[in-house]
Amino acid sequence: MKTIAVVLSGCGVQDGSEIHEAVCTLLALSRRGARAVCAAPEGPQARVVDHSTGAAAQQKRDMLVESARIARGEITALSQLDPDKLDGLIMPGGYGAALNLSDFAVAGADMKIQPDLKRLLDALCGAGKPLAALCIAPPILAKLMQSRGVKGARLTIGSDRGTASKLEAMGATHVEARANQAVVDEKNKLVSAPAYMLASNVAELNEGIDKAVEELLRLA
Repeated sequence: MKTIAVVLSGCGVQDGSEIHEAVCTLLALSRRGARAVCAAPEGPQARVVDHSTGAAAQQKRDMLVESARIARGEITALSQLDPDKLDGLIMPGGYGAALNLSDFAVAGADMKIQPDLKRLLDALCGAGKPLAALCIAPPILAKLMQSRGVKGARLTIGSDRGTASKLEAMGATHVEARANQAVVDEKNKLVSAPAYMLASNVAELNEGIDKAVEELLRLA
């Protein structure tokens, strides 16, 4: 049985993990007999949004506590994950990937990866284990590859040129893809899919994520 870390960043598309993407990821792993280990950073979210209005909410929420909502309470702090016990890792999207798992939303190509996540990604990548990112999370893999001196890593965020140009500024090669597709970098063992960057409904979303998970497990 393969054990895959599913890295969450809160609960909700505008300030944490996109819930549909997270659930589709967990479903795809379960259907293939893989064990999912949900994990998230500890500490406050970069921002909190009232999802009924889209307005900023004047409250604080912890990334780990909020991610536990999606994981049905079975959540582990990123700092506590042992990379030797994992066969791979996947990051659903949602704006939390660009706010909490990194500061891509603010810094663009000059982004930094959340420290606990960076250590885990480095360890897994160094051990030749595959990594996957959905929606707005692929810039994290682009920055990881840049920090390791790797040029030309194949990644997708769909077809948005503005975001794609930021991946390319970090040395990645952006590959356009449809919502129901996944892009695989065989050499670097990276998988990415546009997810809700392009998907117009949850069925289309699920198709793309299912392919991404299938490829991740194939590489594991």
